[in-house]
Amino acid sequence: MTTLTCTQLLVGGRLAGPGSLTLAGETIAAVSSSPTGDADVVLEGGVLTAGMVDLQLNGAVGVDFAQADADGWRAVAAHVAAHGVTAFCPTFITAPVERQRAAIAATADAMRALGAHRGAHAANAGAIGTNRGADGANAGALGTNRGADGANAGALGTNRGADGANGGADDADRGADAPVARPIGAHLEGPFLSPLRPGAHDPSLLREPSAAALDQLLDGADLSALAFVTLAPELPGAADAIARLRAAGVQVSLGHSDATAAQTAAAARHGARLVTHLFNAQRPFNHREPGLPARALVDELLVSGLIVDLHHVAADAVRLAFAAAPGRIALVSDAVAAAGMTGGAFKIGNVEAFAHPDGPPTLADGTLAGSALHLDEAVRNCVALGIDRATALTAATAVPAAALGDASRGELAAGRRADLVWWDDDLRVRAVWIGGRRIDIDQPTAGDSPWPASSSRA
Repeated sequence: MTTLTCTQLLVGGRLAGPGSLTLAGETIAAVSSSPTGDADVVLEGGVLTAGMVDLQLNGAVGVDFAQADADGWRAVAAHVAAHGVTAFCPTFITAPVERQRAAIAATADAMRALGAHRGAHAANAGAIGTNRGADGANAGALGTNRGADGANAGALGTNRGADGANGGADDADRGADAPVARPIGAHLEGPFLSPLRPGAHDPSLLREPSAAALDQLLDGADLSALAFVTLAPELPGAADAIARLRAAGVQVSLGHSDATAAQTAAAARHGARLVTHLFNAQRPFNHREPGLPARALVDELLVSGLIVDLHHVAADAVRLAFAAAPGRIALVSDAVAAAGMTGGAFKIGNVEAFAHPDGPPTLADGTLAGSALHLDEAVRNCVALGIDRATALTAATAVPAAALGDASRGELAAGRRADLVWWDDDLRVRAVWIGGRRIDIDQPTAGDSPWPASSSRA
């Protein structure tokens, strides 16, 4: 067992503290509002949160997941871990079906190789609010349910031998490598997208979500490695496709779409629960036809991903989104291979794009092609826009985890994974824990990316 104390903790969407956290192997055993005097780790200043979950990550450091080998997967996973991301959905843009199926298989391999644990993803993939009541009861105040926490801690302590044995096996499998962020299921962004809103996707590869197309994509695929699919809900066959995907335990996100508000509402009723990069590659808002973006903001069933690099979405639109949909905005990076690059050409799937030192990556014609954003930067950008710190941090932790129906991560609560981030007072990442293993992060100078300095079990 390892006990950490910190000046502030993010619990139940609120900043409170001081408080303490007890870890038992890869699991949080207890959270308390009474910091112990004999803690194993004392974190002075800053705030301790759950690890961030990025629902849309195409790659980084010159690596695109669509072409990545095992070393490339690990390089990206290490890079984003240094920015506070402990779990992510590798994202694959539109490609021929055989390549999309290969992407699911590659994700399954990476989940095994990088020690992934999807938790209750498929079982709890119903409404976005699944287990919110239980989460709120456990996380409303640091001291809530201390008796139950203590009982859980006792049970965890009883099983320490097994935990230690498993942890030892995990360490043996990983060797001396520092822990890295864990893939938790692929995000297929296409091919079922609107030809009117292709963005950086190759229009010639877009398809309608017919039963035959779904057969080609899903039959025989490892669906435990498929987290969600982005599709345009106005396409013929979309309603049946949403129902089929949800029945298979796969979430559905709405995006690259010219859908009306009514079509968006219908898709939510059929089971869609996410919106891919709100405002981008979607029918613009109009006061007589609000379209997908406005419906996403008012529909309690939908959580919207938002790219806050201040290039994809203007500052006032970011503020509007958080004000209109409290608790339903998930920060995403939509980072591509350009993240961590200073310039040059790269690939997103089969599409050539270009990294720029002073702006977002683009296609040759200037179309935005993903981002070079890191998720910790998105949090800082939100706070700089006047968004409450707790709200911004929650949008990168609890909200995306809940949107996937993943009850194993995203919150500081007993029974959750010991995936943590310690931020300094300027919201720079100081240390990260992944499955209870710590990575200390060098403090960056202006413009530098932080990288792991060392790792340990505590």
